[in-house]
This record gives sequence, C-alpha cells and structure tokens, in this order.
Amino acid sequence: MNKQAEPIEALAVAPLRRDGMLQITGDDARGFLHGQLTNDVEHLASDRARLAGWCTPKGRLLATLLVVPAERGFFLLLARDLIPSVVKRLRMFVLRAKVTIEDASDQWAQFGLFGAAALPALAALGVEIPDAPDAVVRRGDAVVVRVGGDRARMLVPAPGPGALIARLGATEVDDSRWQLEDIRMGLPQVVAATQDLFVPQMLNLEAIAGVDFKKGCYPGQEVVARAQFRGQVKRRMVHARIPAAGADVALAPGQDLFGDDQPTQPIGTIVSVALANGARELLAVIPAAAAEQQLSIRTAADAPALEFLTLPYAV
Repeated sequence: MNKQAEPIEALAVAPLRRDGMLQITGDDARGFLHGQLTNDVEHLASDRARLAGWCTPKGRLLATLLVVPAERGFFLLLARDLIPSVVKRLRMFVLRAKVTIEDASDQWAQFGLFGAAALPALAALGVEIPDAPDAVVRRGDAVVVRVGGDRARMLVPAPGPGALIARLGATEVDDSRWQLEDIRMGLPQVVAATQDLFVPQMLNLEAIAGVDFKKGCYPGQEVVARAQFRGQVKRRMVHARIPAAGADVALAPGQDLFGDDQPTQPIGTIVSVALANGARELLAVIPAAAAEQQLSIRTAADAPALEFLTLPYAV
C-alpha cells in the first residue's frame, strides 16, 4: 500500500462549521446516554471525552458522536446535518427521565487546532493537555479536547474564536483540511447521506474504542454483539486515494463504488472524502475480501481505480 504524504501547517486552525452540538442536561443525563450509546458513559471521567455511536434497533448507525463531559451534563458533537433528526428521535426515548436535549450548535463554536506546534502553543498559553487519548481541559469558557496526534478540538461560546485562539497566531484553513486529517486517522463520521447504512464495525468503531462490548443494553446492542462475536462483519472501512487524474469527478458521502467484475452493481459506499494535493483521499466501506485482495474499485466504470492506503490501526 502507498501512503500519500502532504505538508501540514506547523500551526493551523479550522472552523468546524460542518459539525454541530447537542447539550444533554438533567439529573438522569448520564444514565440516559449510557443506555442509548455504544460506549460506556456511566464511568466516563470529567477529564475525558469518548467516541460512541447511536444505533437503530437493527444496529445501524444513526450518528457517530464525541461525548464530552460539560458543566451541567454532556456535549454530543456530531455532523450538523444530523441535528434535527437526532434531536427528534432521541427525545422519544426520554420518557420520564429527567433529561433535557437541546441543539447548542449556534451557542458554541467548534475549531480544530492542528500541526506540530499546536499542543506546544496551547501549553505556552497555560493550556497543557495530558498525553492521553481524548483528554479534556477547561480554561475559562473554553473546552479543549485532544483528538489524537498533534490535534485538539476547541469549543468556545459563539461567535468565537475568542481570545484564546486569537492569541495562538494560527493560520486559518478550511475545515476540509481537518476532515483530511480525520480520514488519514481512520476516524469516520456519519452524515445525513450515510445515516442508517452501517453497523458500527463496518466503520471500524470497535477498533478505535467506540464500542464497549461489556456495558450492557442499548438500541441495537444484540445485533452489534452478534456481528462481533460470530464474525458476521463482511464489509469494512478502508482508507483509499483517487489520483489527480480523477480529481475532477464529483464525490460525496453516500456515493456508490463499483467493482470491475460487476460494473453496474454497487460494491461499496463512500463515508467521507477530501482533497489532498490535487487528488482525493477517502474512507469507504467495501467488502473485506475486496480490500484484502486489492481488487479494482471505482466510482464509475470509466473512473480511475482506488489506490488503497494504510490505516493507523488494525481491524
């Protein structure tokens, strides 16, 4: 497998306008989320965030979420275009629980900070993030979450970016650059176009600590557990590249992919895609056998074949 390298700014900040936020508050907020999500919220420490999924009873993902403990409950960070449907459906499960679910997307601004100088720059301002996955640090009104590598996600009251980010002196870049880093780290995000398409293992959620198989019941738990322990996951998410020669082809999440043996029969689905040095890099769900055999897979019969790249973790 080839790996396409791309220079990254030493210190860059990206406004994450495609991401939204739900605020979950109330006496029963922790237990409520623990009973809904694929990961353990009951034992989530206040200084740690956690990746999780929210599924249908059939185990299909309605959303991928970053759960961040907040002052009065929790923030759920997810694709902004999912907010209306997730709020409506999640409220159906509240029943008599003391839980309030609010769309806080317009009250908080999200920024991605990355580059080799990102964490040292934060430390110079007194925001030292522990060397631990998903560490959470609070300074004044700002919440900073380490999301792997030299990256941090910053949450500040809108309109942002606030004095903290301004003092960093970072170069502002488009959020597609942050998305490219997510792709290279193998971090999937369910959006409206891919909602209800994948069980968590198809997006490698169990490989990136997004599923706890010991936590007990949640919607779709039996399906997810059966897929895991009976080896029924036949489709997996891969990291791939479309060379510059095919960069003018329109690509989007939810788009079908095709194999050469059956060029009219969809064989896979794009999860996310971003420009990279004139080419495109993407995450896609395809048959595991096709990935293992490096079969030719394309967006269309006359399009270039995907070049398979490596993921930073094993599946």
